[in-house]
Amino acid sequence: MVGQVAGSKVLLLGSGFVTKPTVDVLAKAGVHVTVACRTLDSAKKLAEGFQNTTAISIDVNDEAALVKATEQHDLVISLIPYTYHATVIKAAIKAKKHVVTTSYVSPAMEELDAAAKEAGITVMNEIGVDPGVDHLWAVKTISEVHAAGGKVTGFISFCGGLPAPEASNNPLGYKFSWSSRGVLLALRNAAKILKDGQVVSIDGPDLMATAKPIFIYPGFAFVGYPNRDSTGFRERYGIPEVQNLVRGTLRYQGFPEFIKALVDTGFLNDEAKPFFNSSIPWKEATRQLLGAASSDEKDLIAAVEAKARFPSTEERDRILAGFRWIGLFSDEATIPRGNALDTLCAVLEQKMQYAEGERDMVMLQHKFEIENKDGSKEVRTSTLCEYGNPEGYSAMAKLVGVPCGVAVKQVLDGTISKKGILAPMTMDICAPLIKTLREEYGIDMIERTL
Repeated sequence: MVGQVAGSKVLLLGSGFVTKPTVDVLAKAGVHVTVACRTLDSAKKLAEGFQNTTAISIDVNDEAALVKATEQHDLVISLIPYTYHATVIKAAIKAKKHVVTTSYVSPAMEELDAAAKEAGITVMNEIGVDPGVDHLWAVKTISEVHAAGGKVTGFISFCGGLPAPEASNNPLGYKFSWSSRGVLLALRNAAKILKDGQVVSIDGPDLMATAKPIFIYPGFAFVGYPNRDSTGFRERYGIPEVQNLVRGTLRYQGFPEFIKALVDTGFLNDEAKPFFNSSIPWKEATRQLLGAASSDEKDLIAAVEAKARFPSTEERDRILAGFRWIGLFSDEATIPRGNALDTLCAVLEQKMQYAEGERDMVMLQHKFEIENKDGSKEVRTSTLCEYGNPEGYSAMAKLVGVPCGVAVKQVLDGTISKKGILAPMTMDICAPLIKTLREEYGIDMIERTL
């Protein structure tokens, strides 16, 4: 019922680490939340400690069960892997109920736009941090520049979910708070950017070689590389005039070179290999993967050097020390997963977790190159730096879960009332979200003119 948040019923699918802040926002607003996971135990664990919250078990592949559960609620939040969103939206169309997701709108979701409009439902997407918070403040500045008769000639945006500097204590300067496989696979994605008005394509294997230093604050040693296809945002953000356009990922210095060495040596390959089917010493697996003369460390290093190029002796020593730290030259037994990538993931997930008391950090910065109406030029930045709370939510969980929860409230109360498959690309949607995030949750981007 429009206008009424308290007493509404919401079905939340998923039990990942970002779901708790979403439940928190909604439970405090008097919304009845039903947490649904494949296993009842996961759902119960998530619902624990929140008022107005119950747990059920559901298999989203069971269409009848999904439609039935959706019918009993006013809105469904899909925080399960994005490949299932279209299934959830189809069930919501049948049940004529709204949907919120934090994922990019996929072609399979876009295809349901007409059916969603016909069912009279709002399907709000891309409302986490990236995508989400990044869109809100990008659309805000672009709208302000256009309203003043100016042009946005450059849009350069980088975002990273990282360990806080004092917790970046391993060779990659990175820790996994979710699937390491997804993180590592993303490092092989091809990318497209706009440079001086021309589309520049980067092949997946070359992505790490394009990484360059990104200056945000002097206290951070960031590098960045492009994130998939940035060129579509010329149209999505309504900036046909833009000449330089990049949306990318932030990591700490040293990360790209290390990943490139893993790519060059075949450790990120997901092709099945028989020697990854049973547990053997890592040095033996490395020998077979690289075709080394023996499993002695000197022979393994010679095989690494034959496949990977190092820019300097220092880099070579640093990266080989990292290979040693992972255990690739050791007697440690592999946790066999059938291929190099997944077997490597198994060991990285063991060694690269957040320890108790460690904080994560999210850094997001937009840089706008602007040509004003009078022809003068300026650069504006919007910057967000958020640290996790070891006693509470991680920065990533807060910055994905809270915007999602706020969007749910605004769909329920009719603030977001457009129908169909939506993303926050217009000020009528972005302005109320910015206002609430800023005033009620302290989520804000600091805007400066350089």
